Amino acid sequence: MSVNRPNQMPRHLTSLDDLTPNELQAVLNRAAKLKEAYRNGERPQLFSGYVLAQLFEKPSLRTRNSFEAAMVQLGGGGIFLTTAEAGLNGRESLADVANVLTSYSDVVTLRTFSQQLIEDFAHHSKCPVINALSDDRHPCQALTDLLTIQETFNRIKGIHLVFVGDGNNVAMSLALAAAMTGLKFTLAAPNGFEMPAEFTGDLRARFPDADVNEVTDPFEAVQTADIVYTDVWASMGQEDEAERRIAAFSGYQVNQALMSCAPSSAKFMHDLPAKRGLEVTDEVMDSGSSIVYQQAENRMHLARGLFAWLLQDGSDD
Repeated sequence: MSVNRPNQMPRHLTSLDDLTPNELQAVLNRAAKLKEAYRNGERPQLFSGYVLAQLFEKPSLRTRNSFEAAMVQLGGGGIFLTTAEAGLNGRESLADVANVLTSYSDVVTLRTFSQQLIEDFAHHSKCPVINALSDDRHPCQALTDLLTIQETFNRIKGIHLVFVGDGNNVAMSLALAAAMTGLKFTLAAPNGFEMPAEFTGDLRARFPDADVNEVTDPFEAVQTADIVYTDVWASMGQEDEAERRIAAFSGYQVNQALMSCAPSSAKFMHDLPAKRGLEVTDEVMDSGSSIVYQQAENRMHLARGLFAWLLQDGSDD
């Protein structure tokens, strides 16, 4: 096994922009192989003695536990640090934090408000840095979703995913993932909650053939959907906008009326946590079309595949 050494430049995943389409598929392939081994009772100890450090400004159930479980299953261990413990609150410079912490660690995950903080940390890092969520990007969620789509439909290209809700970090990461893989992506959002114009303009310039669209009518959008996907209407840090957002998205709830407009074979996805009764009803969450728990479990399998790919010189073996 070839692993990163101190004199090598580490690979990072601050956003999906850090991967080529072929590299993205290589990560998914690694994750799929490791998941298959896991199902057969095999847990290859690829990284015995390795240390995962996690620095979180935002709390999480799935993100923290899936990454730590992934590293433990691969033979390593994890350290978790809050903002204050890590010194991200201004106690010392970000460069000092990054240089010191990454001299103790083999890989670092960051869950922050600021995308720039992650990119600046990676600039000073001696080991791979993974964006575990920022306000602007959520690359690991998009990779997890692609893994889930691939194993559910046996392909990604040509599958139609309709995202009903806000043009947020998850939607933007999925749109970029779609452009890189041939997935068809439609955002159904009310006026004023589209993906940022700068983002979509750049996406179309880079991927002119991408099938990425934005509409306002969710009932029309889901008519050809293979997947209906939603997310919370107010993310962490947007609590003061909650009432305004609830009013704006009142017609965008994923309920049985909306799902009945989609093909009967359509699946439902949600990155969780879900606000049941707001963006989605219990009837849809707990239905036979829902694959949200498969999707959630795949956070762990994707993390293992990502660790394996990043720490083995970014190869596609």
